[in-house]
Formats: sequence, C-alpha cells, structure tokens
Amino acid sequence: MTEQRIRELMAARTTAMAARDAAGLAALYEPAAVAFTLAPPLVHHGEDPAARQAWFDGFDGPIEYEVRDLEVVVGGEVAYTHSVNRLSTTPKGMAQPFELWFRSTVCFRKVAGDWRITHVHDSTPFYMDGTFRAALDLKP
Repeated sequence: MTEQRIRELMAARTTAMAARDAAGLAALYEPAAVAFTLAPPLVHHGEDPAARQAWFDGFDGPIEYEVRDLEVVVGGEVAYTHSVNRLSTTPKGMAQPFELWFRSTVCFRKVAGDWRITHVHDSTPFYMDGTFRAALDLKP
C-alpha cells in the first residue's frame, strides 16, 4: 500500500505540472521542503504557488511532463523515488517548443498519517569537454 501511495502522489505531481495547477502541486509538499530544481536559485525552500504560477505563465501552449522509469523505495517513515523526466513546452515569445530530459529524485516523509514531499533534486548532465554545455540532446 505504501509504494502505491507514493506512486499516486507522483502521478498527482505529474498531473499538476501538465495542468499548470500551482496550488495542487504545492499541496503535495511539506512547507519546509527543500528543492534543487533546474531553475535558479540554487536552493528553493518550500513550494511557493505564486512562484510556480509565474513559472507556468512563462510558457505558451501545453506543458508536457512525463516521468519515466520511476523507482520507489520505502523505509519506515521515509521514502524516495528516482526517475528520468521529460519536460516539453514553448516559452513565451519563442516559435518552437523545447524538450528536456532530466534526472529527478523526490523524497517523502510520512506526516500526520500521509506522505508529503520533503525534498526534490532535479539535474541535467553537462558536457565535460570544456564547453560545460548542458546536455540537452540526451534522451533515454
């Protein structure tokens, strides 16, 4: 049951991202959650619905968000997942959408009888060939 609940929460997170549902996304997080996301700054504290909505509003058209190869590990009152995720959308003012595959780890803690997101770490690999370019062309 616990692994299933974590999978349900990850599915709800995916749905909220695609639906641009900032409040629904924030409801999955503990207020003191720490996130290392793709967007600056280096560390985000909590899931701020207004900031997330501003991020959503920076895109035209649909936001496609996919979680692939989701692994779930549960131990007592903590759990974590890892996956490779795809984000595709069109930034405002751009003619074409972009597609980005990135790595994601989401950590959960059981709080008041249910699981809540307490930590997120997303990362994109970069080329270590001296250019330090983000490896945006990678696909699973």
